[in-house]
Amino acid sequence: MKMAMIGLGRMGMNMAKRLLQGGHEVVAYNRSPEKTKTLVKTDGAIGVYSLAEAVEKLPTPRILWLMLPAGSAIDEHIDQLKDLLTPGDIIIDGGNTFYRDDRKRADRLSEKHIHYVDVGVSGGIWGLKIGYCLMTGGDQRVVEQLEPIFKTLAPREGYLYCGEAGAGHFVKMVHNGIEYGMMQAYGEGFEILEASPFSKDFDYQKIAHLWNQGSVVRSWLLELLEDAFGHDARLKDIKGFVEDSGEGRWTLQQAVDTAVPAPVIALSLFQRFRSRQENTFSDRVLAALRREFGGHAVKDAK
Repeated sequence: MKMAMIGLGRMGMNMAKRLLQGGHEVVAYNRSPEKTKTLVKTDGAIGVYSLAEAVEKLPTPRILWLMLPAGSAIDEHIDQLKDLLTPGDIIIDGGNTFYRDDRKRADRLSEKHIHYVDVGVSGGIWGLKIGYCLMTGGDQRVVEQLEPIFKTLAPREGYLYCGEAGAGHFVKMVHNGIEYGMMQAYGEGFEILEASPFSKDFDYQKIAHLWNQGSVVRSWLLELLEDAFGHDARLKDIKGFVEDSGEGRWTLQQAVDTAVPAPVIALSLFQRFRSRQENTFSDRVLAALRREFGGHAVKDAK
């Protein structure tokens, strides 16, 4: 199939490469032209340097995959494209979009009879080699038209139609909330190991490898952790500052909205916030209270 990939960041670039390797024709566009030129030179993409040029290069019905940061960047591109496209054309959003935004965009584009498909994508930088897990939403007939693309991007049984517009990103949102909890559990477990009287004898790379050999806690995340410990046995070269992409927050808000208890996901999100703070005011309040009611020693801020 012939399609456009709009946005050539770490994910978009590798997805475009996988599509090209799978025999598809990819019209590549990025706001900064250097990445477009690189993909043309190294992988044989069709380079374009404006959205209007991307539209001109595609046969109808046109397929344009947006791989952009969630929020205003996607709306800006859609606003430009909806005046360039014709009825029957398809816009795919593969970014980490909030599902309610999908619904609004689908409604807005439907007024011009342009189809909107949302695709939650998981696989990170390893997707080029092993494929991407794809969670799709939108009109099922339109999604089925795109199946050759999904088959190329995903490993075997690695894509699923989840429901109407927004459903794909909703499933991806919850996926990332679960990921937060899993990562936090691994972090806490290895910290308990590090604080133990046996820690000087522990080889964390070997422990991570061991737990992936038939253990009930085996996972790809643990394989990645094994690699990380292989590069830095005690992770001394990085700071424990953990960002969040927003999907953990959205998952937690959805849990609140639907009265679903999600304490593990909630605590894992709050722990990420905690990782960004040092000498917090709340900790100083706790220390002061312990000094006042029990005469416990406090550490001088100097």
